Amino acid sequence: MTDEKQTAPITADGTAPVPRPPGWMYKGIRIGETEVWYASPIVQLLLVAMVCFLCPGMFNALTGLGGGGQVDASAQNDASTALYSTFAVVAFFSGTIANMLGVKATLAFGGLGYCIYAASFLSYNHNQNRGFVVFAGALLGVCAGLLWTAQGTIMMSYPTEDTKGRYISYFWTIFNLGAVIGSLVPLGQNINATGTTNVTDGTYVGFMVLMLAGAVLALFLCNADRIRRHDGSKVILMKNPSWKTEFIGLFETITTGPWVVLLFPMFFASNTFYTYQTNDFNGAHFNTRTRALNNTLYWTSQIIGAVVFGYALDWPRVRRSIRAKASFVVLFILTFAIWGGGYAWQRKQVAREVVESKEVEYQRVDWTDGGERYIGPMFLYMFYGFYDAAWQTCIYWYMGALSNSGRKAANLAGFYKGIQSAGAAVFWRLDGLKKPFDVMFGATWGLLGGALVFAAPVIWLKIKDTVSIEEDLKFSDETVADVVAPEKKTVDSKTESAV
Repeated sequence: MTDEKQTAPITADGTAPVPRPPGWMYKGIRIGETEVWYASPIVQLLLVAMVCFLCPGMFNALTGLGGGGQVDASAQNDASTALYSTFAVVAFFSGTIANMLGVKATLAFGGLGYCIYAASFLSYNHNQNRGFVVFAGALLGVCAGLLWTAQGTIMMSYPTEDTKGRYISYFWTIFNLGAVIGSLVPLGQNINATGTTNVTDGTYVGFMVLMLAGAVLALFLCNADRIRRHDGSKVILMKNPSWKTEFIGLFETITTGPWVVLLFPMFFASNTFYTYQTNDFNGAHFNTRTRALNNTLYWTSQIIGAVVFGYALDWPRVRRSIRAKASFVVLFILTFAIWGGGYAWQRKQVAREVVESKEVEYQRVDWTDGGERYIGPMFLYMFYGFYDAAWQTCIYWYMGALSNSGRKAANLAGFYKGIQSAGAAVFWRLDGLKKPFDVMFGATWGLLGGALVFAAPVIWLKIKDTVSIEEDLKFSDETVADVVAPEKKTVDSKTESAV
């Protein structure tokens, strides 16, 4: 059998067939044999979602148990304080690192810290070595700062403007599915544990294996310079990045749009509620198996919240600027409706001193108690999960609406995760100092409400219906011709030199 060259059909005028390049067409893009669809934004998003499913998703399942699965939450409080302290410092510069090393290497290294963190609690089950747990927390802060910045870059800059909400919801669904499945592990292993005990060694081993798999999976990602959107356009980066240009870009992110600092309180508040919800609500008042069930329901509710808000934020019949304002109003209502319900529940609960008393064992709630004692708090905890997804989805969408540049998105994601982690470190430390449950609740609710007030001008005035390519190219040495779709490269030399 002879090899035949792939040719175009003979035209009607009888002209000779024209040879076609190897590969095939995908939505108007000629894809080479080695690239195919793999470098498309949706495939890369699904891959990074699976990495987060296996790494931070399992971490969330472990944290959601309260105390990292321990009856005494003091070791986990110290580890979390160390974690979010290093996270806050590293994340500020992780956008620069991600732009230099690429998202693949940044994400893979970031995933390793999660496995070591789970291993530290396995060790703690046997030798009570708190130092190892705190060290693992500090290391995880470094790794998580890198992982989440790379993830944010992919999620905010790869999709087109009209699909960013859906991409965020896809990611948040898969990521939180990791926490749901991860929470089923301790639920199954502790389903008959009607008392309050530490989770088993098998729970920690299971988390370790899954987290390591996530770090390996990150190595299969493409770097941002290979990404092609469905219209053939590329992600805006920097042709010739250096450490100097990236630190300048970090500075420019603030100086060219100083109003972005009004979003910082939202960033700061975005992880503070986990401390109250996991330790002071779930960990303090429910026994081991009920904590595991609550954990499963919490992360399931996050999936629902992400889908609802992700699709609503992309609703094509309404202009993007209007959608931004509507989402802000809904967030404001949810903040006072859900947390108002939480206040009605919290004011009826016993003090921390009673729950943590060494003299009299506090009778924690079991799912068989039913009625007002369990069913009401169960739904409240589910609404807390829904609210968390709504808050996080909106923040990512707001940042994505401010720019389509991968370079700028990395810096924004770094600011977001750094400030977010500073807030988390403060609240984990407050919990470690045994502040009253009422104080932890009030501080969390007040911060959320205040953050929305500060963010209002940005959401109301700065989010436009679209961001021009020329605006985003101010943060790059690329030209319009470098990033637009091949069939749209009709820019004349005057336009290119102006850019």
